[in-house]
Amino acid sequence: MSRHERSPRRRKAFAALGAALGLTAAGIVTNSMLTTAGAASPWPTPKGNKAVTATIEVSGTYDGGLKRFYGSGDLGDGGQDEGQDPIFKLKDGAVLKNVVLGSPAADGVHCMGSCTLQNVWWEDVGEDAASFKGKSSGSVYAVYGGGARKASDKVFQFNGAGKLVVTKFQVADFGKLVRSCGNCSTQYRRSIIVNDVDVTAPGKSLVGINSNYGDTAALRNIRIHGDGGRKMELCERYEGNDDGDEPRKIGSGPDGTHCRYSSSDISYD
Repeated sequence: MSRHERSPRRRKAFAALGAALGLTAAGIVTNSMLTTAGAASPWPTPKGNKAVTATIEVSGTYDGGLKRFYGSGDLGDGGQDEGQDPIFKLKDGAVLKNVVLGSPAADGVHCMGSCTLQNVWWEDVGEDAASFKGKSSGSVYAVYGGGARKASDKVFQFNGAGKLVVTKFQVADFGKLVRSCGNCSTQYRRSIIVNDVDVTAPGKSLVGINSNYGDTAALRNIRIHGDGGRKMELCERYEGNDDGDEPRKIGSGPDGTHCRYSSSDISYD
């Protein structure tokens, strides 16, 4: 197979990503979103600061103009407690773009249905960078560009149903990049695509999924940098539950069913 040809499985993954981002197959090729593995974009310099004392609710498109938003008042605790309110709460179909979340970032961003996070940066992840909570199997959450660092636990918490696509993203100094909720009271089958992402150690794992609920994770064009990168888990499989107990880890690595990637999809330096 030449470098320009793709297996049927990879063509399906590319098509799924294009659909998630609202692009045609031609648009994917034109924009080199999937076929070009480029260097990570530099972190932006915020264009001003904005203290947020109450969650900003978004419907439609919210363009932050690359200002730094940070929690203040009730959103200014900066801790890791579960159940914090977010800086931004996105309604179904909303788009959040050109935003820098500073510290404290509370619980980051909540997507209550399908959403797009475009060029969103987390300087110091609070409880989680973003949580995806849609209840429809047709929900699609697209993270395009941006980055996150200093996440002591999770970057993206996938509690809801549907598909999460992360592309052109960068992450550094983190616990887990994406975790499918292991013990939510309502569980779903979840699909995850992580493509064209720069990962800088230290980090514990890229993706954690619940194989007993039929979760899948596809990894493509993952570039891992820094000492200790080879010790990072790429895809962990858990036995999830809906009773609040700690989920049991049952395996890791590619299995062709739930964790979908090969050694050629991962590079180290």
